[in-house]
Amino acid sequence: MARDERATLLEVHQALPEEQFQSLKFLLEGRVPAGLLLPASRPELCRILLQRFPGNSLRVTAGILRQLGRLDLIQRFQLPLEEQIPEETPWERNGDTPEVRGDPISGCRPGGIPAPPVNPRRLTERDLMQVAQRLGKEWQEVGILHLGLERSRLEQIQEENPGSPILWNFEMLREWWRRERHEATASKLRSCLEPARLDPGILDFLQSLQGD
Repeated sequence: MARDERATLLEVHQALPEEQFQSLKFLLEGRVPAGLLLPASRPELCRILLQRFPGNSLRVTAGILRQLGRLDLIQRFQLPLEEQIPEETPWERNGDTPEVRGDPISGCRPGGIPAPPVNPRRLTERDLMQVAQRLGKEWQEVGILHLGLERSRLEQIQEENPGSPILWNFEMLREWWRRERHEATASKLRSCLEPARLDPGILDFLQSLQGD
């Protein structure tokens, strides 16, 4: 079984283009020391994951792939996604509500605050436009690193809306909104964008929506 896990993990990593492989390493920060991640090649990263998550490296990788939008690889290699590893879920260790069990890295980068166990309203397209108007020129960085979108999709958005930076921002946010569906709340988006270098007014605006 260990040999199957090792071989599958390496095949998954080799199937990723270089940019997404680097994004995968970035999104593992907080669970694996950055000093190990940054210089790691694909075989070395497989070895690190096998050592740190014995028997669960595929599940950890699947959670990152889902954030990167690579559901095709999850299906192709039949990677597990049922539950998260208990010892790697800090809010479960702290005895918080079980409603947040599952993959903590889905939808935003590691360290994001899980949505509260209530049912806040979903963001509207009007809300997304107000956020889009405040985003700066680093919209692709935000989309790839903090919203888990693919660069190819962002380039497509740019081609479809030439010369309209606000529409690029809006369509990028709407792509995330469609993916997250009923979980596309102000709280969820705020937790994703909080680590980014953005206009503080964006976080303040999303904070104001959390009480709706």
